[in-house]
Amino acid sequence: MNTKLTLTIEKEVIKIAKEYAKDKGQSLSELVENYFKFITAERRAPVKPDELSPRVKRLRGIIKADQEIDYKQTLTEELFKAYGK
Repeated sequence: MNTKLTLTIEKEVIKIAKEYAKDKGQSLSELVENYFKFITAERRAPVKPDELSPRVKRLRGIIKADQEIDYKQTLTEELFKAYGK
């Protein structure tokens, strides 16, 4: 369930963040939500398969790998590349 959040941020920061989000093909809301997910990952409970959206359920298991992949480590690395310092 989504809910509205009001933030007070400098105008210039918002302008640049909107440009960045557009370049990444995301809305500013998606960008902020993904950042919050990244910084709170250790505190959040894992998502159960029955709680996944229908789109994600359809995509599960379509990629096969030759070796075992630590997806959490890969996700952390990619999020750090995108949003880290």
